[in-house]
Parts: sequence; structure tokens; C-alpha cells
Amino acid sequence: MGNLAPETDETELTDLFKAFGQVKSVQVMRELFSGASKGFGFVEMPGKAHSLAAIAALDGKDLHGKPLRVNEAMARGSGGMRHR
Repeated sequence: MGNLAPETDETELTDLFKAFGQVKSVQVMRELFSGASKGFGFVEMPGKAHSLAAIAALDGKDLHGKPLRVNEAMARGSGGMRHR
């Protein structure tokens, strides 16, 4: 999930997503030294149907004046530049 406002925290995201099913884990990615949000994070839900319902309902939803970008996480190494 991306486009998180700096004040968005794990508790708020848990509350937002649990309306669609069980939330297994939530992590807002933060700068190592300052602890400031990097503007993206991850929410893990055990059920595929619940995850898809949350994505459909929350993608584009306004949170702290910013539209959330909610999508399925891609496996590491599946995007970006290709090395030859």
C-alpha cells in the first residue's frame, strides 16, 4: 500500500482493514534513524477473498487528505530494471 500520510500508523491501518476480515500483520515502512514514515507499508490478511475485498474498497480512499494506493504486493525481484 502506498501514498500514506506521515501520521498514518499501524493501529489506524489495522482498524481500517479489519472491517474486511482478520488482519495478520501491519507494517508501515520507516526511515532507519529518524523513524519517519516512507509513505508505504504492508498489510497481511490470511484470506484471499478478504484481501481482494479490502483492495477493492480501500484503493483510492481518502486518508488524512491523501488517496490510498492499495494493491497486492509483488514478489521481490519481479520488477524494476533487468540486468544483463
